[in-house]
Amino acid sequence: MQTEDETETSIWKKCGRCTTNNCNHECYVTHITGCYSCSWKAKPEKKPRHGFCCCSLTEQLFSPFPVIAFFVSVILLFVWIETSNEYNGFDWVIYLVTGYWTIGSILLLSLFGILVAYTSLLLILALLVFREGYELYLHWSHKILIVLVIGICSIVLLLLNIYWEERWLTLRLSLKVFAPYLHLCSITMMVLLFWPVAFYLVQLEQEARFRRYQMMFFKRKKMKRCNTITKLRAAQVAIGLPFFLILLCLLVVPWGFYSPCLQERHKLGPKPDLFGHRGAPMLAPENTMMSFEKAVENEAFGLETDIYLSIDGVPFLMHDHDLRRTTNIREVMPNESLSSSSFFYWNFLSTLNAGKWFLKYKIYYNMKPLSEADKEKARKQMIPTLSDYLELAKKTNKYVIFDLNGPPPKHPFRNTYVRRVVQVILDSKIEQHLIYWLPGFDRKYVRIFAPGFQHVGRLWTIEELRKQNASIINVDYKKLFHNGLKEYKAANITINLYIVNEPWLFSLAWCSRIHSVTTDNIELLRQIDDPSYIMTPGYYMFLWFLMDCVSAVIIYAIFYFHWWRENQKEKVFESTSSYSVLKESRKLKGGD
Repeated sequence: MQTEDETETSIWKKCGRCTTNNCNHECYVTHITGCYSCSWKAKPEKKPRHGFCCCSLTEQLFSPFPVIAFFVSVILLFVWIETSNEYNGFDWVIYLVTGYWTIGSILLLSLFGILVAYTSLLLILALLVFREGYELYLHWSHKILIVLVIGICSIVLLLLNIYWEERWLTLRLSLKVFAPYLHLCSITMMVLLFWPVAFYLVQLEQEARFRRYQMMFFKRKKMKRCNTITKLRAAQVAIGLPFFLILLCLLVVPWGFYSPCLQERHKLGPKPDLFGHRGAPMLAPENTMMSFEKAVENEAFGLETDIYLSIDGVPFLMHDHDLRRTTNIREVMPNESLSSSSFFYWNFLSTLNAGKWFLKYKIYYNMKPLSEADKEKARKQMIPTLSDYLELAKKTNKYVIFDLNGPPPKHPFRNTYVRRVVQVILDSKIEQHLIYWLPGFDRKYVRIFAPGFQHVGRLWTIEELRKQNASIINVDYKKLFHNGLKEYKAANITINLYIVNEPWLFSLAWCSRIHSVTTDNIELLRQIDDPSYIMTPGYYMFLWFLMDCVSAVIIYAIFYFHWWRENQKEKVFESTSSYSVLKESRKLKGGD
């Protein structure tokens, strides 16, 4: 027998547990409704009656907007992530417009990630609020932000489509690599999405059954409830049919694509050679001797650079038209900072510092910090001449390839710059076969006086390459994969791609049997010993079949769980309300 004090204590313990559970649930409901509708007061009375609509007409009309915002933000984020190989090019455009170097590409990536996180959070909150049975009321501030998200994403996608169409080519190339993985991930995502879809479909089914149950007793509102049942069935079809059609396509229909990364490993070609783009610009200031030395340390196959001629005929290494970005011209001679670098004498150019700028900016988002010794060495870098560059290539037996920029009008070497450069190369005594001759101007002269140079073409036809006696092409990776790859390989043309920085793109080039690539990221690509995303066809088919079987079992289990749980609720509801419904029906019959 319990004493009176023990009985009172046990009662308070039960009440305490009940109060704690209720308070926790009330706090949870308050939190999700507060985040969604900015109403932080718990209002159990707002729980709607058992019915089809979960919100007002205004909310129903606005409901597609969060979904649209989520999809366009996801598309934009996916496009931006997949085109990461072009980030430096985007930052270069910003520099040309503003005159200052910033990593705008990473800032945009962060912004797009925030937009995706925000829109997905709103959808999750809407699902949780609906699951608790409360009305969906999105606060006006969220509505304004949703419209802004749609506007921002639409404008950015439109601008990319107008001014940067090549990004879509990069995106298509990424699908060649990631399509098998995207296929398997899509099946997984559809299975995860089936949880809320199954919950909603079962809710609609239970609502329809409840309406039919009411029609047995309340004949006066039979027509109205028939219309409601029709709407419920239409909602089930509108939600369930597209979902199951997409799922069926993913489960049954293989992706109709050709991926070079789906191949047997014994058929894999040799690893592409690496040309250091302006040396190793992630490790040292571009187009400096330190940069080329770093490329040599990282086992570069060849060295790539850009050449201008000074007004007194000295070929020197420089990429930009002017000297603002990579030298201290603004400090030394600010009034002439916008002048073409070709209009300066070499005696002046040789005094400019070409390394301090590198320590001020983070040129590439994935650059590693420099050691103190490298920082000190970078501060002392000057503009190299073509002779310095060739001396290093000769000593290390590296191939060289360069863009030769013609001097502007009124330059004394305007018409003879190619001959001047050829003479400097011949004077260096470098072996002629190490020169990949890319400039197209005055090729006849080059063939006569430097017959050992290997002539390199662009994205030319096979006939034109044969006419120019060129067996090598140097092309933009986006344009090559878009057209002509098979024809060049069939004609046994040596292919060099530029600019390849990302491992996935390097893996695609490797699986496609590309001979060499020009890269900024030579340190990372040198360490890759195997294509990152290669998969044998048999292994892919095994994973595909396994995913089909597992997903089918999980989908059936999810649907069965929701159906069982709703049936349990219905039994409890029928047991508690059968007497009241019977009593009400008797009253109605007595009234009739």
